[in-house]
Amino acid sequence: MAIINQLEHHSNLPKTKICSNDPLAVKKFSWDLTHKLLKSGLTSDRPVVLVCIGTDRSTGDCLGPLIGSKLDEIEQNFYKVFGTLENPVHGSNLEEKLDYINRSYHNPFIIAIDASLGQLDSVGCVNIAPGALKPGAGVHKNLPSVGDLHITGIVNVGGFMEYMVLQNTRLNLVMRLANLIHDGLLASISEYKQTKAQGM
Repeated sequence: MAIINQLEHHSNLPKTKICSNDPLAVKKFSWDLTHKLLKSGLTSDRPVVLVCIGTDRSTGDCLGPLIGSKLDEIEQNFYKVFGTLENPVHGSNLEEKLDYINRSYHNPFIIAIDASLGQLDSVGCVNIAPGALKPGAGVHKNLPSVGDLHITGIVNVGGFMEYMVLQNTRLNLVMRLANLIHDGLLASISEYKQTKAQGM
């Protein structure tokens, strides 16, 4: 089942667009995510939970689970990861997973990650924005909003036959976006801790 994002902004922080073919993409991602985390007022006692939304049954919609699986293989103690290729978070279990997260963690700061369809000139780019995303809106699914902040990778062009477009999205592009988001998330850990230590 495809999960397409409709962005909901609850902050005056701007949305940031980073293109995957930019040689500085990972650095820009890390700087921007760190800036948004600091501006959000995130405190050290709040667990940071990644909800990587999507399914491995659709090439275009496997971005979230790919990122979740890549992070799950690495030892890091900053992000709590939900949504992998083996255990995806998708439309059928999203409410259940969110309920579990809120019962398991006190006041979690949730970062939602999902694939998105967009304009032709945005395909291959990543958006980082404050506030929640509305999964499933592009394919007329009524699902709960997710996240204090969200990250979307634009995997193909939207506006027509979304399910078919997702099924025919190139895995190479999805992998490129997954690598950028994965590397940016890891780089932001040290960036955030270093900036906090400097009292900024």
